[in-house]
Amino acid sequence: MRLIGIALRHKRRGQMCQLDTAAIGLQFGVKGDYRGRSGSRQVTVLSQDSWTDACDHLNVDLPWTIRRANLLITGKRFSREDVGSIISIGKVELRITRETNPCHRMDDASDGLREALDIDWRGGVCCRVEQEGIIQVGMSVELS
Repeated sequence: MRLIGIALRHKRRGQMCQLDTAAIGLQFGVKGDYRGRSGSRQVTVLSQDSWTDACDHLNVDLPWTIRRANLLITGKRFSREDVGSIISIGKVELRITRETNPCHRMDDASDGLREALDIDWRGGVCCRVEQEGIIQVGMSVELS
């Protein structure tokens, strides 16, 4: 698995900004992200494989940032069995707490996207930061 994208937004309903490198912290999730306060939804992680499945389901080609997730990884599709697991990216450790539930804004981007993301955890996962550090696009990702 590999980290292939990092994004954040600075304010509510703000535009997603893509980064090559980001600080991940216990108190703030992805540094600078509007939703990054401590709790079970500090960092959201999307699977490129699942995003492609959702887009193929609708026969559309959309950028992953439409999903408004913080991190994009490849090589893994998430499922219920992953809750409680640790996603490791370098020194950073993220504990998967739950599925990320797609909101109504997904249908604003493309009709039917919310429903397509609801299938098989395609919307990604929410995580709590267990170990902070710096991440960079291209880093290896492990799940344990």
